[in-house]
Amino acid sequence: MFNIKSTIAVGLSIILSATSVMPATAALVYDRSSGNWVEEAALAPSPRRGSAIRKEIVTYETRHKPGTIVIETGERRLYLVLEDGKALKYGIGVGRDGFTWSGTHRISRKAEWPGWTPPPQMRKRVPDLPAYMEGGPDNPLGARALYIGSTLYRVHGTSEPWSIGQAVSSGCIRLTNDDVTDLYERVKVGALVVVNH
Repeated sequence: MFNIKSTIAVGLSIILSATSVMPATAALVYDRSSGNWVEEAALAPSPRRGSAIRKEIVTYETRHKPGTIVIETGERRLYLVLEDGKALKYGIGVGRDGFTWSGTHRISRKAEWPGWTPPPQMRKRVPDLPAYMEGGPDNPLGARALYIGSTLYRVHGTSEPWSIGQAVSSGCIRLTNDDVTDLYERVKVGALVVVNH
């Protein structure tokens, strides 16, 4: 009987000491960059949590009228021209190598939580894409879309905010959902869009 009680006591003490260690162990998170388990406070902010590029009002000298969108592909920034030599500057994601383009068009349409119909060329490259995807938080077009003339391209939101500042799209210009919603409210159908390399 004494041996059973001793065994139970030892077992309980092991369980209790393991429990007292658990909170410290449970606070550890896996750091992909180092391949180690670290305390969450020591973990560098993940780019997957959102874009580190914040919109801001900047001095911007241009011949374009207020309300014009100027996209600087190489800089990965979009400027909405304001009055008095100012512009709202947004971080953007742009087309990857082979998918960049330039030109002047107008916003032909605006849509909230747009559905997405991948173009035939894209479906040929990525055969498992759906023929159509309903609008919503997981839709690649994000919260808003500004359609650029008769092109296949749009200025749109994204469900991948960490891609802002990157060259990853098939030619569309992407902003965070917060930024594209802000831009959407400020821009009218018919607004000039100038895309520069």
